[in-house]
Amino acid sequence: MNPVLSMLGLALRGGRLAVGDEPAALAARAGECRLLLTASDAGGSVLRHAEHLAEAGHCLWLTIPFSKAELGGALGRGTAAVAAVTDLGLAAAVVKRLAALDPDAYGEAAERMELKVRRAAERKKTPRRKPPETAGRNRPRPARPPEGRGKRSEERRKDSPPGRSQRPPGKEGPDRGKPRAAEGRFSRKQTENRSRPSDRRGSSFHGSGRGPGRRSGGPGRGGGR
Repeated sequence: MNPVLSMLGLALRGGRLAVGDEPAALAARAGECRLLLTASDAGGSVLRHAEHLAEAGHCLWLTIPFSKAELGGALGRGTAAVAAVTDLGLAAAVVKRLAALDPDAYGEAAERMELKVRRAAERKKTPRRKPPETAGRNRPRPARPPEGRGKRSEERRKDSPPGRSQRPPGKEGPDRGKPRAAEGRFSRKQTENRSRPSDRRGSSFHGSGRGPGRRSGGPGRGGGR
């Protein structure tokens, strides 16, 4: 088998090759395609679509010297007109093999792939720049010394009276500091005593300490003066 086709078969087993029109289109639109290949006997519509995908995915597009039957047989299919290589190193190796077979047709493409490989290696070596910090964001706040916080809390405790919080200035009224009037206010016990019948002498309520119906200052039913 041709070494180029064998390399494409290995790429398919490793999950680095998308075979077919739709899988290749998805890889190109997602920016994962590194090399787009079309068969030598592919139709005009397939070639136009491949050119459009190469422009959209910013990848290299080549027509290989193999028919659809030969490409499909190497990839375990009946026929295959389009294939997309998704690994940069593997794509460079495939183009290098093609340049060895036909330097005039694929020599320039091999140089372009080598340049892409070098640029990718340089990007990996150079550290990424951090985005500039916006004003007021992502800035660490200065840590307050614990001594300052303790002094402030002690001063607040000294200024405020025990058990009561200070009112803000300007909230003082004319009645501040005066005792509240106790008129009209009764405790719970006083209220209960007022609601109960009185047991004093001379009371007009039934159930008093004297006999029923007997009132002070007048004769009762039980006899009087």
